Amino acid sequence: MKALVLSSGGVDSTTCLGLAIEKYGKENVIALAITYGQKHTKEIEAAKAVADYYDIEMLHFDLSTIFQYSDCSLLSHSSQEIPEESYSEQLKHSDGKPVSTYVPFRNGLFLSCAASIALSKNCDVIYYGAHSDDSAGNAYPDCSDAFQNAMNQAIYEGSGHQLKIEAPFVNLTKADVVRTGLDLHVPYELTWSCYEGKEKPCGHCGTCIDRQKAFEQNGVTDPALA
Repeated sequence: MKALVLSSGGVDSTTCLGLAIEKYGKENVIALAITYGQKHTKEIEAAKAVADYYDIEMLHFDLSTIFQYSDCSLLSHSSQEIPEESYSEQLKHSDGKPVSTYVPFRNGLFLSCAASIALSKNCDVIYYGAHSDDSAGNAYPDCSDAFQNAMNQAIYEGSGHQLKIEAPFVNLTKADVVRTGLDLHVPYELTWSCYEGKEKPCGHCGTCIDRQKAFEQNGVTDPALA
């Protein structure tokens, strides 16, 4: 078995990478990092550092032109400010829609691209790090169990039953993800989650808040803040 892992350089995808390496061996794992027009390069730099740490192949593609029409606050051309509050707070004034940091159908696009690459690289499975905290309240609908099942079925059928998707954390919380990664000795000190591209994590955006909480719930200090 050979796995392709979507790698953003953050906690969730890096834990997925550690899990895949534990299961299949590093010689059977490829990381795929994708630029989508985000405001900084920290994510890709972190993904590269993690791939180097595990001594695995990493592919990198730029899909930013596809999102040129979106005003998502994560994108470099957007005029919107990145919200400095938790996702649960953001959802209180989103009228049931995804939060402003939702990049339109990003995971759908990433998984479709990954499927083509995975088939070309003779992989049997694609891993990605969706978890239940992100899909809660429709914040990121492309992280939900329903979405994962639908994409898995589409890719399985579209690949001639050669390829599947696994989202091992889709029904778990971010604290569960961190707990898994700590057991696997995942190099969280190399990861980057913050939506801002400053020297250090801002600590105020939705992903920083969720990340800090997940480490606190496991009784450890986030290595990014050490």
